[in-house]
Formats: sequence, structure tokens, C-alpha cells
Amino acid sequence: MYRIDHFLGKDTVQSILAVSFANVLFEPIWWREYIDSVQITAAEVIGVEGRGKFYEQTGAFRDMVPNHLFQLLGMVAMEPPNSFDAEAVRYKKAEIFDAIQPLMRNDVVFGQYEKGPAGVGYREEPDVAPDSTTETYAAARAFVENWRWAGVPFYLHTGKRLAARRTEISVQLKPVPFRLFRDTLVDALTPNVLTLRIDPAHGTSFDFNVKTPGPVMQIGAVQLSFDYGDFFAESANVGYETLLYDCMLGDETLFQRADSIETSWCAVEEVLHPKSSGPIAVHGYATGSEGPAEADALLACNGHAWRPLSRESSKKK
Repeated sequence: MYRIDHFLGKDTVQSILAVSFANVLFEPIWWREYIDSVQITAAEVIGVEGRGKFYEQTGAFRDMVPNHLFQLLGMVAMEPPNSFDAEAVRYKKAEIFDAIQPLMRNDVVFGQYEKGPAGVGYREEPDVAPDSTTETYAAARAFVENWRWAGVPFYLHTGKRLAARRTEISVQLKPVPFRLFRDTLVDALTPNVLTLRIDPAHGTSFDFNVKTPGPVMQIGAVQLSFDYGDFFAESANVGYETLLYDCMLGDETLFQRADSIETSWCAVEEVLHPKSSGPIAVHGYATGSEGPAEADALLACNGHAWRPLSRESSKKK
């Protein structure tokens, strides 16, 4: 039995392993001593697109978090396998899903899009109840309880009718230990962030600091960026093509094991079926926005903030 998650068939998702394990620049820092936090984003500008009946029964959290976003988390957090043998790779991913600390209600924020600059609200969509409390946005804070990642928050968020279409993983490094510039105009340095762009842009970027030209010590933030289209001939690929091909070859590397699926859903059981205090509140957000303000507070309590969806993508080499 081959259990398909089309995210795993994307070249940019498979490239996560290459970036983290095939480069001496990144491999030694891929753990809690150097990584401050990880953000995993799957944002859409479209609404439910006539799938109101399906979405009313599902919601954004169930639709995206314990499957697609957890799969991306597993790719980022997994230990290096001894080989690319299918079972070796799947075993390392299974270890991560087993180590995800169960999410509680204070680890998540739900939202529902309301009428705004980008269109009608969710409750005005066809086949949606006028008093629906189904979430179209979900944010979560997860922790992987193992030696490599203990204490590093993984922030996940996904939603419809947001400010931009963007699927990406941003790995923020910890600040330098000695604040050499604390008495200058640049006391607050821009964080170093490695961003793996999955959709619609395909590539990788890295944010870091340099001195700006001039006689005064001032620091400016710059970005190195790699785009797949500049180096490789790209073809249309939504992921299913690769997975169906692997299925015909009998290669199970990119397919999920049953135990991994079970542990992923066990980690979100309290969110999907709260045992106390009733259902989780659903907060409104305007179409075309960054999402509900309550999602900002989820990160702010740890001194973090979401990377803005509406930022202009720079292309500097």
C-alpha cells in the first residue's frame, strides 16, 4: 500500500535533505545550539473554491497540519539516514513524528476569513453554514522532544484568502553570542534566516548582515538567493508525477508508513477533540490579510514573529 502525500513528490521538498545533509556550511549547525526557531508556511490567496461541503467537515487544521505540514517538519528535523534506502529514510522520519510533543489548545490559533479587500467571507461561500465556526486558518507551535531539537519551537501556519501564496520553510539561527555592536547605531542585528522556497517560487535564500559603505560602522541586511530556474530546466510538477512513477518502480522512500500516520494524528488529538473547555475559538481575519492577530501573540510570547507573507521577494546574488 502506497500512501500518497503530494508534498513529498515536489523537488523542492526533497531538496530539504540535500541542503541540510549535503553541505558542510549547514550540516554542523542543524541543531538546537544554533537554530533559534523554524517556521513552516503554506499560505493561499484562494478561498474554498466551491468546496464548501468538504471544508465544513474538515477545516484548515485537519486538512493541512497533521499531514502536509508535519511532513515538512519531518523532512527538516530528521536525523541523517545511513543511506537513501527507503526504509532507512522512513525510519528516521518516523522517529521525529514519535517525538513531537502532543499539541494542546494553547499551542494553536484558529481563524476564519471575513469579507475584506480580497473578496467575500467564508460564511458567504456556497454550501457553507451562515453561522459556521469552521477554521480556514490554523497556526500551531510544536516541539520535537529529542536531543537535537529540544527547546526549539516549530511554528506552522496555513490558511486561505491570505496576503500571498507562499509555501516555504524558514530556519532562523540564533544571534551571535557577543553583541559587538551594542554601543553603535546597529545594536539590533537582522536575524540570519535560511529560507527554503517550495511554492510558487522554487529556490533557497539566506539573510545575513554586512557593513554598509561609508565611514561609520553601520550594518545592512542583505540576501543571497538561488532560484532553480537559473540553474536547471524546470518542468511542471505538482508532486503526483514523481510519486506515481516511484509507485510503479516499487520505491517506497517518499511514501508514509502507517505508524508515522498514527503518531502524527495522535499528536493533534487534543486539538481535534478537546476533552475540556469546549471547542477552540475561531478568530476572524480580513481576506487579503496576514491572518488573525491572535496568531501573532502565539509567537510573541517567545519573542518571535511571523515572517510577513506580503514581503516583496528580493533576488540578489
